[in-house]
Amino acid sequence: MSRKDVMNKKPEECNYSFFSHKDCEFFPCHRGIAPEDFNCLFCYCPLYCLGRECGGNFRYLENGVKDCSNCLIPHRRDSYGYIAARFTKIVRAMQERERAAAKDEE
Repeated sequence: MSRKDVMNKKPEECNYSFFSHKDCEFFPCHRGIAPEDFNCLFCYCPLYCLGRECGGNFRYLENGVKDCSNCLIPHRRDSYGYIAARFTKIVRAMQERERAAAKDEE
């Protein structure tokens, strides 16, 4: 398949958007998805840093830690497009944190 052909496909139709590591000691780390559809590509969710804006099924623990154990977004076969579409939000969140850190250093 040529690069042009890949660029004309939806991410969910391409091999780069799905990886399943069935030999992982923690597989599956979340319940609710058939093993053949379990996507390990985003083992650590890149949306975590978005806090309440991630769009997932999460809760905050009493200690302030975000508990994503009931969220399946990064592990669904078709999750690549959803996560990639939020990349701009992830970049903005990082920029805001960097600006705040720079102000704290002043």
